[in-house]
Amino acid sequence: MDIELILLCIGILFIILSFFIGKSTRKSEEDIENISISLHQETNQLKKRLKAVEEELMIGVGPITNGQRRKTKPVHEIIVNQILSLKAQGYSIPEIAKRSSLPAEEVMEVLKSRGVAL
Repeated sequence: MDIELILLCIGILFIILSFFIGKSTRKSEEDIENISISLHQETNQLKKRLKAVEEELMIGVGPITNGQRRKTKPVHEIIVNQILSLKAQGYSIPEIAKRSSLPAEEVMEVLKSRGVAL
């Protein structure tokens, strides 16, 4: 009989403790959810910033309409340096155009403007 009474007391004690432990678990779940939401928002902001930077670097790339190319922006200095570096490494004009995402004519114009022999 003593063992049954002890087990009953332990059971009641665990039930009472579960109320206190359950509240802290809910708080932890809410904290994790808030952190997850803020992380998601920050990731979206970073994606938007990255997209803006990519659009700045996508110079001169656009669809051809009615056989005419839209007016292109000047080639960014980073891409010019990339073109010069690739030419110095021995890449051909079509390979450089493919790697720099520019038309071959524009690659040749950049090389000519920098005094590089074709």
